[in-house]
Amino acid sequence: MAEPTASGSRLAAIVYNPIKVDLARLRLAVAGAEQRHRWADSLWLETTEEDPGGGQAAAAIGAGAEVVVAAGGDGTVRAVAEALRDGSASLALMPAGTGNLLARNLGLTLDDIEDAIENAFAGEDAPIDVGVARLERRDGSRDEHAFMVMAGIGVDAQMAANTNPELKKRFGWIAYVHSISRSLLDRNRIVLRYELDDSDPTTTRVHSLLIGNCGTLPGNLLLLPEAEVNDGLFDIVALRPKGFLGWVQIWFKIAWENGVLRRSLAGRKLLSMTKPVRTLRYLRGRRITVRIDHRPTEFELDGDPYGEVVAFRCTVDHDSLRIRVPEGHPLTAD
Repeated sequence: MAEPTASGSRLAAIVYNPIKVDLARLRLAVAGAEQRHRWADSLWLETTEEDPGGGQAAAAIGAGAEVVVAAGGDGTVRAVAEALRDGSASLALMPAGTGNLLARNLGLTLDDIEDAIENAFAGEDAPIDVGVARLERRDGSRDEHAFMVMAGIGVDAQMAANTNPELKKRFGWIAYVHSISRSLLDRNRIVLRYELDDSDPTTTRVHSLLIGNCGTLPGNLLLLPEAEVNDGLFDIVALRPKGFLGWVQIWFKIAWENGVLRRSLAGRKLLSMTKPVRTLRYLRGRRITVRIDHRPTEFELDGDPYGEVVAFRCTVDHDSLRIRVPEGHPLTAD
């Protein structure tokens, strides 16, 4: 735990999405933590549609904040984390969205404002990896974005692109049901060529390709069971189902094998005797370059749509972000 210094000598900033948070309750929790731990009055920076958190986080760093609290959904967390990457301030999470993907993967509180704010002011810093995606568009232009949890093409990206944002605000993950069904019924496979680290190019057909810095999805579905947020590696999965039975096989693998059997020693021994599922192919590496044949396809970062791409490269920026976790959290273990 960080030791308190003279009253008012340490500064935090709260970057908050006004649509997502209970602002009155959040202000009360922050005021209490400031008083208990003798920090200065925090900076309050509101996100906008034009700037979901990056500019506000940069302003917080410029003002000397040592902790920046991202109070909002996955989009707010991603934008703030991108601005804090390789910087002097650490990121604290106050989840207030539908997915809360990073907090979920780190085992942090999801629905307790007071606990999340206490962690921001009294927790410890731990280094974690950041994914960096360089995207190439149809017109040849390129842009670069950071991601914390997962990036990819296929069902996940189509789901993000097809979900009505107003329904998502009102009903949370229930709003994804229609877009999921549309995506699963899409029989158009993506033809792509990829290079993993320094390997030779490989051509394949996939329904989806997901590059993960973390492995757990909403609903505690464990998609990438070997993924660790600080190992300097991506865990990558290609989904290649053939028809309805292929999706059933994938669901069984994710929900039963990954979600149940891997959680016990006996289950892991049983898994060691099973054959790999052909509808899923797992890869690991520090860098993957992908070029898509025939037609552009939707791309997603941490559950948000980022438009169509014709090619992309994802690399791991190892231990480039400091994140606040409770004292004794596994990420702080030697």
